Amino acid sequence: MQNQTQMKDSSNNIHPSFRLNGISYSAEELNEVAYSLVKEGQDHEIEVGDFLLDWLSASDTLQVSTSGSTGPPKVVRLHKKHMKNSAIATGDYLGLKANDTALLCLPMSYIAGKMMMVRALVLGLDLHYIIPSSSPLKNTAKQFNFAAMVPNQLKNDIGEIERVQKLIVGGAAISETLKNLIIDKANDIYETFGMTETISHIAMRKLSGGHSQKNFKTLNHIAIATDQRKCLLIKAPQIGVEELITNDMVTIVSDAEFNWLGRIDNVVNSGGVKLHPEKIEAKLESFCAGRFFVAGEPDESLGEKLVLVVEGDPEPEQLFAKIRLIEDLEKFEVPRSIHTLPNFVMTSSGKINRKETLKLISA
Repeated sequence: MQNQTQMKDSSNNIHPSFRLNGISYSAEELNEVAYSLVKEGQDHEIEVGDFLLDWLSASDTLQVSTSGSTGPPKVVRLHKKHMKNSAIATGDYLGLKANDTALLCLPMSYIAGKMMMVRALVLGLDLHYIIPSSSPLKNTAKQFNFAAMVPNQLKNDIGEIERVQKLIVGGAAISETLKNLIIDKANDIYETFGMTETISHIAMRKLSGGHSQKNFKTLNHIAIATDQRKCLLIKAPQIGVEELITNDMVTIVSDAEFNWLGRIDNVVNSGGVKLHPEKIEAKLESFCAGRFFVAGEPDESLGEKLVLVVEGDPEPEQLFAKIRLIEDLEKFEVPRSIHTLPNFVMTSSGKINRKETLKLISA
């Protein structure tokens, strides 16, 4: 167990209104709770306890693993002061206040879950944690002022989602079908943009309330620009980012707004036309059941041809017939061939590993 010499004076890391599952704790008491969770708790409680022990420790930093969706997973060391600044920026953006109730329904393994805990600790929220599942609201009857989810959780809890007053959704792209399901919801639902290196999100766009915003709006103290590749550059000293060069292609709309186009490492150059798979996938998703993605495949005349990769055993000709009926699909966005695979390669965080999955086609 950590003792007083191992703990720093953690009072400045815990808001006086902070509660965990409705109960207030001093730093010392919270340290005891964390230790008990690690020793006696279920898997998700052990993760909560481990993080709290790290947060209350004398170290000014802690380690976070990246999701591995854009490259091999790696460990990033973050400063607690930067995590606190990120939490404050989110609170300011969403108008969160002390004593608001919050739901932690994400694993604490990655930055999204950790930052929900940090926001509660820093902003003085009443944080209720439950076993992470694909339908978290089915495991609680409570209403919450604030929560964070991944798109699959939002989809599965769509009928109950208005029990969360302010919801942020990230970790993967939100499909057009799901956007249409939430656009008229009365609560505030935001899609987030960010990564582990930016300590969770640095921008959001609202998707509910009768209007779906096209552009992401940055949080306070975030400066954006683009490089020669038209990829996003992020400067945010308050969260420890002096200059982060991303592989996300964007259009800068204003000093605080941008439109995300897709990942440059996914771009397909077909006969001189640059295609953004993420934009095409948004048009295809209501016609393709299960998991799928589009990608480039070497082609002698075009350089690359657009192909559709589908998990499972669908009939390609039937899929082609459906795709040809999509009115807003440009002719160069129609896949030239379809590959089927029994199973995709997934990352540790549950996302499709496009690069490794494509290797299975030629294996």
